[in-house]
Amino acid sequence: MMYWIIFALFTTAETFTDIFLCWFPFYYELKIAFVAWLLSPYTKGSSLLYRKFVHPTLSSKEKEIDDCLIQAKDRSYDALVHFGKRGLNVAATAAVMAASKGQGALSERLRSFSMQDLSSIRGDSGSTVPHPHGHSRG
Repeated sequence: MMYWIIFALFTTAETFTDIFLCWFPFYYELKIAFVAWLLSPYTKGSSLLYRKFVHPTLSSKEKEIDDCLIQAKDRSYDALVHFGKRGLNVAATAAVMAASKGQGALSERLRSFSMQDLSSIRGDSGSTVPHPHGHSRG
């Protein structure tokens, strides 16, 4: 775990240092050697850097870090509730709009039937039922 923390810090720093130091001779070779030194079980470079720099810094700032985490948790919960309510409002509005448009579509469909079509649907026993191809059956 120490390696991954140190490697993440190195990658973050590398983003900025590459802009200024890429012209330096053997810069990329030194980066490869540094990563190999971090990773090697013989040199334990990441363990050394973690114990010497990262752990003391984290330990001294532990209270501040915990306070920030609590504030972030509270803000994230408030944001989740806020956006959840907005999402439900949008979904409810969309459902009402779809339902109202659906009723309109149904009434338009019913209006498209002629009175003759409606009387034939009722099933008058002696009436003529229109054939789908335009012929009447009797």
